[in-house]
Order: sequence, then C-alpha cells, then structure tokens
Amino acid sequence: MRVAVVFFEGGNRGKTLGIVRGLAKGIESQGQTVDIVDGDHDINTKLSIYEYIVVGTSAVNVSGGKISDSVGRFLANAGAVAGKRSFAFAVKKGFRVAKTLAAIMHVMEKEGLYLKYSQVISSAAEAEATGERLHID
Repeated sequence: MRVAVVFFEGGNRGKTLGIVRGLAKGIESQGQTVDIVDGDHDINTKLSIYEYIVVGTSAVNVSGGKISDSVGRFLANAGAVAGKRSFAFAVKKGFRVAKTLAAIMHVMEKEGLYLKYSQVISSAAEAEATGERLHID
C-alpha cells in the first residue's frame, strides 16, 4: 500500500522532520511504501495515488492551537483525497497541543479525509513506535 506522510514545518522544522522520518520508518516496517511530502515546499504534489495519508505539523505559536494556513491550501489542491483513510499528528510544542491537533483534524475532515487515528507526538522514537502500530491495511 502507498502511504504519504505530509508535514508542515510549523515552528520547528528539525523536530518535525525527525518525527516524520520516525513515522515513515515505523510504517515501512509493516511492508508499506512511504513517501515523505514537505507540504510547505512540494505544493503541487497530488495525493490521489495514495491509499493512506498522514498529515502533521507543530503549532506556529507557543500557546498552541494555530496551524499554518498552508495546511488547508495544500490539501485543497492535493487532488481527490475525500474518503481516504488518514492519520493526524501534532508535534508536541508549547501549550495546548491538543488544540493544535484538533485544528489539523478539522482541516483534514473539511477536505473529506477519513480520520482513523490521531496523536500528539513528542519524539522520533515515539513516532517510529506509532508508525509500527498504525493499522494501515
């Protein structure tokens, strides 16, 4: 199965990228094919070819809850994503990270993605363990 792990920088590119790589490694351990997509830079990427879509970011401010507008723009232009199974994650940063996760989920649901799971992730090791546990098939 083809899986896209789409990430948005938020406020901490290094930590977010480490978590994304951990998720990809964990998902690949299940035998899945994973592509990492930088939503801030790969703006013309179409997600129609993927069966499972992972989307995540960190908050753009330390008080949490606010995500980049590029998340919604990217998903709106990503092709036919409605009905695809998905996973949302927020990088643990600052306060009110649950509000950040809720904001990501809201944008994903608005585009018709079917959320199977969501989680706040604080490290690459935790991300890899989460990727190994995801029920993708």
